Amino acid sequence: MSTRNVIQIVDQLDFSLLHGVGDPVSHSASLLGAFEVLSKRLHHIEDIPLRVSRVQPLDPAFRFTSVFPPAPHPLANEGNVQRLSKLTSSCIKPLQVMIQLEGSGNWPMDGVAIEKTKSAFLLKIGESLQNSWGMTCIASEDNVDVFLSGYAFRLRILHERGLPLVKREMGSGRLKEVSSIDNKLFVHSQHSSMINGLQGLFPIYGPVVRLAKRWVSSHLFSACLAEEAVELLVAYLFVKPLPFSVPCSRITGFLRFLRLLAEYDWTFSALVVDMNNDLTPSDKKEIYDKFMLSRKGYEENPWDASPAMFLTMSYDKASEAWTRSSPNSLELKRLVAYARSSANLLTRLILQDQIDSYRWECLFRTPLNNYDAVILLHGDRLPYPQRLLFPSKLEQGRLVANGKASKAFRPFMLPEDLRGSSEELKKGLLVDFDPLRCYIEDLEKEFNSLKVWYDSLGGDVIGLTWDSKKRGREEAEDDPIDLLKAVGEAGKGFMRSVYFLKAPRLVN
Repeated sequence: MSTRNVIQIVDQLDFSLLHGVGDPVSHSASLLGAFEVLSKRLHHIEDIPLRVSRVQPLDPAFRFTSVFPPAPHPLANEGNVQRLSKLTSSCIKPLQVMIQLEGSGNWPMDGVAIEKTKSAFLLKIGESLQNSWGMTCIASEDNVDVFLSGYAFRLRILHERGLPLVKREMGSGRLKEVSSIDNKLFVHSQHSSMINGLQGLFPIYGPVVRLAKRWVSSHLFSACLAEEAVELLVAYLFVKPLPFSVPCSRITGFLRFLRLLAEYDWTFSALVVDMNNDLTPSDKKEIYDKFMLSRKGYEENPWDASPAMFLTMSYDKASEAWTRSSPNSLELKRLVAYARSSANLLTRLILQDQIDSYRWECLFRTPLNNYDAVILLHGDRLPYPQRLLFPSKLEQGRLVANGKASKAFRPFMLPEDLRGSSEELKKGLLVDFDPLRCYIEDLEKEFNSLKVWYDSLGGDVIGLTWDSKKRGREEAEDDPIDLLKAVGEAGKGFMRSVYFLKAPRLVN
C-alpha cells in the first residue's frame, strides 16, 4: 500500500480524557496496589463469626474502563495527614468492592433480616480494619467506606441466599428492594469478571470504552445509557469484528462504536455479546424467544418496544441488567441520530487529515438548541471542575432565572479548611457527594413533566425537554415560564441561569 493512502490518527481525541498534568489512568498501578493490600487485610480478619472468603473489585477503574479513575487523595490515608497541596479536593469517590463470607446455615431467610445481618458484619469488619491497621472507617445506614493509600473503598457483602428471594412473590415493595441488592451485586460481579478478561486480551479495549463513555456523557445521555451497557457495546466490536479485524487503535474503535449505535437494527435484532462462546444453541433460542416476546406489541405501538435496546450476554439473557428501562424508544432514536452525526463528522476529519483542534472538539460539543429549556450550572461548584471539557454558554432563548454560586460548597478546600488535626480534616472529606446528582434527583422527583438530560462526567449544563406523556391537563395549562423559575429555585446556589427555548406542544 502506498504511503499516500495512509492517514495518521494518533492523539487527536486524547484531550477529552486528560485533565491536570496527564492521563488519570497513570494512577491505576497505585489503585491496584491499594486494593491488594485491602484484600489481604480483609482475608486476615479473624474476629468475625464468618471469615472473608472472596474479595472482588467492581468499579470500572479496576478494569481500566473508567473515564476518570481517581487519583490518591492525601486525606484518605492511614495515620496522620501529610503535607496538603493548595488544591486539595473536598470530595472523594468511593470504589465499590464486593465481599463474600464463608458459608453458614444460620443466615435468616427474610430479605430485610439478611440486609441487617450484612450491615452488622460490615460494621464489625470496619471496626477490625480500624483497630488492627489504623484505617479510617465511615459507616452509614447503607454503606461502610474505608480509607487506604489515598482511596475510599465502599464495602458490600454478597450473600447468595438472597438471590432466590428476588424470584419469589413478595407483597412488600421494601422487601423487593432489599432482596434485589444481592441480585445487582451478583450481576455486577459477573460483568466485572467478563470485562476484565476481555481487557486482558485486548489492551486497546479500555481506551476505546473511555472515549465512548466520554462521548455519551458529553451529549447529555448519562441517564439513558449505563456505563456497563457502553462497555458491552464496545466489547461486541472486539468479539464480533467481522468484516473488519479487531480494532487496533482507540480512534478506530471509537468510530466503530458510533457506527454500531447508528446502524444496528435495534428494533428487529437483539445484540448478543457472546464473550467466550459460552452460549449454547438452547441459550440462543431462549434469547430469541425473549426478544420476540419484547417486540410482541410493536405493530400496535412502535414506541412501546421494551427494552428498546435488547442487549444480552451469558449472565443476562433477557436484557434486564443494563437496558431494561433505558434507553427507551425515544431516547434511543435521539442517541442513534447523534451517533450518526458524530460518526460522519469523525469520518470526514480522518479522510481530510484534519489538524484543526476545534473540529475534533466538535465531536464532544453538544448543540444546546436541541432542547426545550437549558440550565447552566456554576462550573466552579461541580465536584470535579477540572473535568469540564468546554464551559457552556447560550446566546439564544429567553433568560427566566439566574443565581449566584453558593458558598456552602467548594470543590477544593480553602486554606482555613486545612487547619486542624488529621481526624478533623478526614471528617470534612465529602465521600460520594455530587451536587449535580442531588439536583437531578430533585428535578426528576418534583417536575415529572420534564425529561432531564445531563452529563455525569463533568458537564455544566442540563437539557430539559417537555414530556408530553406526563403532562396532565392542569400542567398543560401552567405557564412554562413559572415552571422553569421553580426549576431554577430548586437549584439555588448551583444553578447559574435557566433559558426557555421552546414552548411545550399541545396534545389532545
